[in-house]
Amino acid sequence: MMQIDHKRPPPFLYYPLDRWTPNNIAEYFTWNGCSKLAKILKDKNISNRRLPELTEKDLQDFGIESKKDREETMKIVKEILASAIPEYLKIFNDPIHGHIELHPLCVKIIDTPEFQRLRFIKQLGACYFVYPGAAHNRFEHSLGVCHLAGELVRAIGDRQPQYHITSTDILCVEIAGLCHDLGHGPFSHLFDRKFIPEAIPGGRWEHEQASVEMFDHLVKKNGLEEEFKKYGLESADLTFIKEQIKGPSKDESERRKSTSDTIDLDHKDWPFKGRDKNKGFLYEVVANKRNGIDVDKWDYFARDCHNLGIRNNFDHLRFIKFARVLSVDKEYQICSRDKEVQMLYDMFHTRLTLHKRAYQHRVNVIIERMITEAFLLADKYVKFPGKGGDLKTMSQSIDDMEAYSKLTDGVFERILYSTDTENDMVEARELLTRILQRKLYKCVGNTKPKDKAYKKKSEATKIKAEIVGMGTVGDRQALEANLIVEIMNMDFGKGEENPIDDVRFYDKRNSEEPMQIRKEEVSHILPSKFTDQYIYLFIRNDDPDFYQKALDTFQKWCKVKTYPSPRGGTFSNAEMTPYKRPNPDTEEDLVSKRERQDSKKRKLLNN
Repeated sequence: MMQIDHKRPPPFLYYPLDRWTPNNIAEYFTWNGCSKLAKILKDKNISNRRLPELTEKDLQDFGIESKKDREETMKIVKEILASAIPEYLKIFNDPIHGHIELHPLCVKIIDTPEFQRLRFIKQLGACYFVYPGAAHNRFEHSLGVCHLAGELVRAIGDRQPQYHITSTDILCVEIAGLCHDLGHGPFSHLFDRKFIPEAIPGGRWEHEQASVEMFDHLVKKNGLEEEFKKYGLESADLTFIKEQIKGPSKDESERRKSTSDTIDLDHKDWPFKGRDKNKGFLYEVVANKRNGIDVDKWDYFARDCHNLGIRNNFDHLRFIKFARVLSVDKEYQICSRDKEVQMLYDMFHTRLTLHKRAYQHRVNVIIERMITEAFLLADKYVKFPGKGGDLKTMSQSIDDMEAYSKLTDGVFERILYSTDTENDMVEARELLTRILQRKLYKCVGNTKPKDKAYKKKSEATKIKAEIVGMGTVGDRQALEANLIVEIMNMDFGKGEENPIDDVRFYDKRNSEEPMQIRKEEVSHILPSKFTDQYIYLFIRNDDPDFYQKALDTFQKWCKVKTYPSPRGGTFSNAEMTPYKRPNPDTEEDLVSKRERQDSKKRKLLNN
């Protein structure tokens, strides 16, 4: 018998016994140095239900002849029954998923200031100023993603034990789900998609990278290294967690891009280091770069729809029931039943609906623009203590996690209630006050290019210059100072592509053979195009005369571009296709008219 290493217990030891799989039981015996006994129990498929009823006679029937081995087996069984109790798990009552159980290591991460910071960052940013119910935060979303990640991987592991999903794999995926949004800044995507690009022009920064950096900072500052070791997580596991959040390292990505298109994906060409390609499907659970079907979306669809009052058409629990891992072009992918293809189209349509009705609602866009401008004006005055006590501005804090860990939506109030007399701070306060007073920038209208004419949102500057150039010479200065152009793209998550083209399915007759289902095989009324683009024009100046000048100039620009006339403005709408009254001389109306005349004649004759 090998010596038992009590310093590195398997993570599932702290799960309730009813969640132990036969693989878990065998793994625990192996950890105790009893690999031979582990193989016997695994071959006999000893489950958590059978374990409490196990006797020495059963073991003898299994072929364990040595009395010493039988006694050792029963001793380990008693250890399992004594250790695997529910009290080790933390129960959270979530309004979306009900009572969810989280691993003790996840709870250790949650109970840190860096993670608790997510309680003070709105999931939908400024959308709370439009939808009163959109008050939920990144904190509860992260818990939900952690829960769903574990549920999906456990379901696959139970259904397909041949992929040898270990409890360490499950724990790593849960932690990745829990920590995937650690790097979000104030008002979520407003910070990384609007504020930072303007505060640091030309810089490339994404919240996923900040999530990885914040994860490292959280572990080190709170002394969790020993906790990770206690639950059996090693250096490769930490790499695996971070790769799920951000993807492979830059060097690995560049190397893979430079290889041939017909690359043979053996281990040396695999871009990830945390897990080899045999477990590549685990990288599709939290953030699926292949087709966008992942637990992150499942949670925010359900949570956002619940709080916004919008119907969610997607049932993630059903997807989990049908999820299977199959080999597709030498890579293992998470696939679904063929009959679920329509449900997946519904899922992406839900995403589109949320963008149209909430995330890119014109009033939400206006308010986010005003908050962004206020943040830019106040940036050099609002500072946070970072590493070594050095003060960092909001834009500088992205390179210092000590300072960044103090950035939350509270920056809004900090600017609003400041007493600084600098012109920029005064102007920033006025902007935020206008939001609270509902004195918002005005929407002149929007138009829709025939195709996705503008590939980058940065082309809004070019559009603005063209519109300003069409104004009268006397108006151009005012137009330049007051016009705001926003390019809004609405799609299924992959731009002009259909994400379902990257999903593989199976049928019940051959559950191991992946297949592709083309759009034409599903329905003829599915969209022919998967992206829409809208050009919105807003103005800072709320003077009605200036509004009309901006509208006239926008209409002129749309006419030159052969785009539809602007509509959806704050004060006026363009003339759309007029309603045509029925022609009284149509054949149907003439027949009806003759019938009425004949009826009158019959009445007269009868009288």
